[in-house]
Amino acid sequence: MARGKPAIGLDIGSSMVKIIQFKETKKGYRLVNFGMVTLPPETIVDGALMNSTAVVEVIKELLASTRIKAKDVAISLSGHSVIIKKISLPVMSQEELEESIHWEAEQYIPFDINDVNVDVTIINHQSAVQGQMDVLLVAAKKEMIHDYTAVVNEAGLQPVVVDVDVFALQNMFELNYQIPPQDTVVLCNIGAGSVNINILANGVSAFTRDVSLGGNQFTEEIQKQLNVAFEEAEALKIGGHASGDADSVVPQEVERIIQGVSANMATELQRSIDFYTATSADSRISRVYLCGGTAKVQSLSRVLEAKLGIPVELLNPFRNIEIDKNQFDPDYIQDVAPIAGISVGLGVRRAGDK
Repeated sequence: MARGKPAIGLDIGSSMVKIIQFKETKKGYRLVNFGMVTLPPETIVDGALMNSTAVVEVIKELLASTRIKAKDVAISLSGHSVIIKKISLPVMSQEELEESIHWEAEQYIPFDINDVNVDVTIINHQSAVQGQMDVLLVAAKKEMIHDYTAVVNEAGLQPVVVDVDVFALQNMFELNYQIPPQDTVVLCNIGAGSVNINILANGVSAFTRDVSLGGNQFTEEIQKQLNVAFEEAEALKIGGHASGDADSVVPQEVERIIQGVSANMATELQRSIDFYTATSADSRISRVYLCGGTAKVQSLSRVLEAKLGIPVELLNPFRNIEIDKNQFDPDYIQDVAPIAGISVGLGVRRAGDK
């Protein structure tokens, strides 16, 4: 069967919606469209849609500004309503696995099996235990899938792929980076409301976790400790300048707050890494890669590197993407690159993808 065109990548984040469109070429992918619009505060909390109407309006606004005509989109989910588990099962075919997975899944999922959609992929046909294979089990609450697909439909689009943030992150990484298969790396997407963590070992996802921490913590602490408005705190967070009464804010004060929140983030990340290394024979992590809007906070990667003792690098999701300099301002693309990670991973998906 011929592969269709890549779907539109639509990343509905907790603070911003990003949309991306690629054209496949002989060399790879070319960027055709990219746009992003900020959502009103509290529109999405812990992955739950609190204000669906606002999301629909923002998607429509993005479609109008980018003049995207295609309808097929790939979206992704994260948070407490998504469960990802690596499990070992007796060796069987993919067909047998799909028939038996509902029975197997029940013992691993803390929700009623009838309330979730389950997907499963064989990641290693021969695990460390004789006669067993490693399987990646993904379950997402039907209610959450329905909420997200409903806003997409209402905006006039057709969801053809529902992915998970940590796997969209991995797709983007594999598209742009070549790492030796024996290297173990940590991918971190740090958004406004959460951190998506995916540890890749031997080229496959070995550990995933979503942590309810993010850029909002920086903004809230700056607001609280320096007594400035939300917009001013946001500007200070990414190294900008506040206006009005906040001109008296000293950069060192902002830096101190950012370092404190960054240290908390490093502790959470260390916890995930420790959990992975405690349950894995392979415990050497060669690098941590960051993306997401909060990755732009300048001292974050420095603090993480110092606390974790592992090199930290900012990801460029457009590293292997062809970009027409007549259509896109290279400085703008470089500036928004960290924010585009999940949308890039979604924009290379197609209808019918496994």
